[in-house]
Amino acid sequence: STMFLVGLSGGIASGKSTVVAVLRELGCAVIDADVIARQVVQPHSKAHQQILQHFGTEILLENGEINREALGNIIFSQPEKRRLLNSITHPEILKEMLKQVLKYFVLGYRYVVLDIPLLFETRGLTRFMKYTVLVYCDPPTQLVRLMKRSSLSVAEAEARISSQLPLDEKRRWATHVIDNSGDQESTRRQVLRLHAHLEDSLDFLWARLAVGTAVAGLGGMVFLLIRHFIS
Repeated sequence: STMFLVGLSGGIASGKSTVVAVLRELGCAVIDADVIARQVVQPHSKAHQQILQHFGTEILLENGEINREALGNIIFSQPEKRRLLNSITHPEILKEMLKQVLKYFVLGYRYVVLDIPLLFETRGLTRFMKYTVLVYCDPPTQLVRLMKRSSLSVAEAEARISSQLPLDEKRRWATHVIDNSGDQESTRRQVLRLHAHLEDSLDFLWARLAVGTAVAGLGGMVFLLIRHFIS
């Protein structure tokens, strides 16, 4: 088998979920970092307990789960709190991602898509990706979509967009770009072309994963991923 990793990212309201839906329809293996991020902070988990120690019980919902909106409001305006939260959750997220990558490797998938919203902001994981894909849309379209989707004012939407790297800057880092500025059919055609290219590629196996796991064990590879991710 010659499996490799593909990093997928975008910007807020750029349409990444549309691209992921097409990839899943095609039968692609997609690992969603956001879903994992919610799983690793469930009540009684290690990360859940650490978050409560640092952020207090006021961020809890009645069922004991973390109120993501309340926590998001805290870290949005306080960079040091955001870094603290990342130091708690990222190692747990990476461990779960690695487990899923290994599962797809054993199942013989050609490639695995890692859906990571802040892939280009963190930069640490991009070195493990054979390809990186950016879901792009032009800035005016991004602003309008965000205002409509989240019922935000212009100022509120602009503030959220400016908290991320500009899509035009991310575009320079990506090996492939899906332009989602137009209609869904145009986006779908681009995803189909990308999938065909990835399926037909002759890129070599991401050998560091297989060899590293065999030689150093799962723990060693997790440490390597965490070190690169937070560096």
